[in-house]
Amino acid sequence: MTNKATRYTGDKQFDIVDAPVSSPDPGEVRLRVAYCGVCGTDVHIYHGMMDQRVSTPQTIGHEMSGTVDAVGEGVTDFGVGDKVVVRPLDDRGAQASDKGHHHIAAALKFIGIDSPGAMQAYWNVPAFTLHKLPPDIDMRLAALIEPLAVACHDVRLGGLREGEYAVVLGGGPIGMLVAMRARSAGANVLISETNETRVALARELGFAVVNPAKENLVDYVSRQTDGGLADVVFEVAGVQPTIDVMTEVAGIRGRIVLVAIHGQPRPVNLFKFFWKELQLIGARVYEPEDYEDAIRLVAEGSLPLESLITSVAPLREVQSVFEQIDQNPDGMKVLLDCQA
Repeated sequence: MTNKATRYTGDKQFDIVDAPVSSPDPGEVRLRVAYCGVCGTDVHIYHGMMDQRVSTPQTIGHEMSGTVDAVGEGVTDFGVGDKVVVRPLDDRGAQASDKGHHHIAAALKFIGIDSPGAMQAYWNVPAFTLHKLPPDIDMRLAALIEPLAVACHDVRLGGLREGEYAVVLGGGPIGMLVAMRARSAGANVLISETNETRVALARELGFAVVNPAKENLVDYVSRQTDGGLADVVFEVAGVQPTIDVMTEVAGIRGRIVLVAIHGQPRPVNLFKFFWKELQLIGARVYEPEDYEDAIRLVAEGSLPLESLITSVAPLREVQSVFEQIDQNPDGMKVLLDCQA
């Protein structure tokens, strides 16, 4: 039996290799990967933006679903045939100085970036990264559990409560998932997005949407809230205009959840934090309870996740998949079928 694996080789190039399927080491499981989603981080890797971190050639990918194909010595919680997803955080280097928050440990390794990932037919991972899925779950939708867990973490850290007004700045895949999770928590949700295709999708899904290039976002929210503005703001776009508006659209004692990754310092209007007693909340990846929340939501079918899947392609087309993502800024989530 051979393993078909994709590898990022640098300079916007992938190749595909056939290698022997390896047995899992003690404490590991071998997974038969069903689907693997392409994440924004994977696209950054493709563009060479993480070459200092990713060893080439490297199999990347971390948004996946699969079944247990073999178990290593000492693994008792999982058996062959179990449907699972991987929470791709290797926290074995955690220290007491991390204060128990192992998902953001200083020595945290992200599986699929710092070590081989899921864009392959078979994948060996530590058993402690696994979450078991219901046997009847849709494995295509299960590949969205990892990004949905990000959204669950963001909403949980924001302390969003039923009846509150939430503004999501950015209607890409994560922004849309944040909006879905916020709405399921009982919030009144507004999405701010400039891409008209994504604006149309959000409206089809029943969200209120403002294109800030065409309409004043703060004025709109003020009208909707009788001047109270937003209780919680999720900054998901990661650009200076959303940093500028996040402090304007937040109301008194509003909470701002910083979801996007900003690689460089940004100017921020700190006066607004003083004037309105705002809170700024950093949010990074997820914790186990966020994964369980995401699994529950997928299993019960309460979110319109199917609408986020732009296309599904066989593993062998990985090169063209990344090229097409570059050419299609309107797309949402592309899945690789790792068994096709």
